[in-house]
Amino acid sequence: MATLFDQLCSMTIVVADSGDINSIKKHRPRDATTNPSLITSAAQMPEYAELVDDALVWAKRQAGARATRRQIVDLAIDRLSIEFGLRILEVVPGRVSTEVDARLSYDTAATLAKARQLIAQYEAAGTSRQRVLIKIASTWEGIQAAAELEREKIHCNLTLLFGMHQAVACAEAGVTLISPFVGRILDWHLKHTGRESYAPHEDPGVISVTRIYNYYKRHGHHTEVMGASFRNIGEITELAGCDLLTIAPKLLDELRNTERQLPRKLDPRNAATLEIPKLTMNEEVFRKMHAADTMAREKLEEGISGFSRAIEALESLLEARLESAQTTADAKQSDGRERLNAVANEAFGIYDLDGDGAITREEWAGTDAVFDALDQDGDGRITPAELAAGLGAAYRLSKHP
Repeated sequence: MATLFDQLCSMTIVVADSGDINSIKKHRPRDATTNPSLITSAAQMPEYAELVDDALVWAKRQAGARATRRQIVDLAIDRLSIEFGLRILEVVPGRVSTEVDARLSYDTAATLAKARQLIAQYEAAGTSRQRVLIKIASTWEGIQAAAELEREKIHCNLTLLFGMHQAVACAEAGVTLISPFVGRILDWHLKHTGRESYAPHEDPGVISVTRIYNYYKRHGHHTEVMGASFRNIGEITELAGCDLLTIAPKLLDELRNTERQLPRKLDPRNAATLEIPKLTMNEEVFRKMHAADTMAREKLEEGISGFSRAIEALESLLEARLESAQTTADAKQSDGRERLNAVANEAFGIYDLDGDGAITREEWAGTDAVFDALDQDGDGRITPAELAAGLGAAYRLSKHP
């Protein structure tokens, strides 16, 4: 019998949720998606040390002699995003998603400017904008930016999507693709209901994505639905037939190693027969529905905060590496360790919201793949030692550039 992975690929486009090029090579998805926390994780791997160094050298050259360290780091982050994207595009035949700084999520003009800068760098490197999706949070402001970008033939992936109002607004804006977050919806319901689990077909995240998919197909919207943020393969198999699913490497391995029949659950022909009222969206309706949807409101804010913290952590790591590179060879080791210890303490304090000495998945609020990588014992909590071990990889890079 075929594996779940092979059967899934026959009805759904599988996307790798990873910034690790080696992992992407292993699974051979059509597309790949990245964000600052995935890039932070990948940038700590020794095999990407040269890529990090090259980005910092490029940024220093672009910024000029009088630039501050932060200005250099800001340029280096954009460059790293592009470089990882370019390398991924050498491996996948389709598209890569590259994220706009989440701290711009409520600023339409700034989001537009950053998206155009990213596309300009891709095109300067010889990559067509048709192979890039600009990833933007599904705020009203972000959706308006995406509408303008789509008119410029800059295609967008709207992320941190939890509610039907966000989905309808994206479709009416002509967005290329949306990424509803299955696992985070489940997390919210587990926390607020006191339940320990849901059967896959009752999973609130699965139900939400199914509803969005059926709405789109019933009303002829061309926006693609890409389920994201999965907690288990049951959520994935319940969405077999969805346009796309972006899956972390650990779950891709589980799908590859499991053999059983996989029935199609989502089908545009079935959706076309459903009686689903059509919604008309504008800013007033959007904000009213958003205010009434506690889960969507809380998870959107939490996601923006988590992605913002992820990019701040990446900034700190690059600053530490830049500072280390600017010291003498004799001082590099002690200065680098001191700086990295400060980064570790700062990062842990940012994420440990309740001060109990451990970071839970809810507190992390960043990318699941990075949380899983740091959570070495798989107990759902990142300890100071586990975070330090992750940052230690970055420290080893700074000692051996």
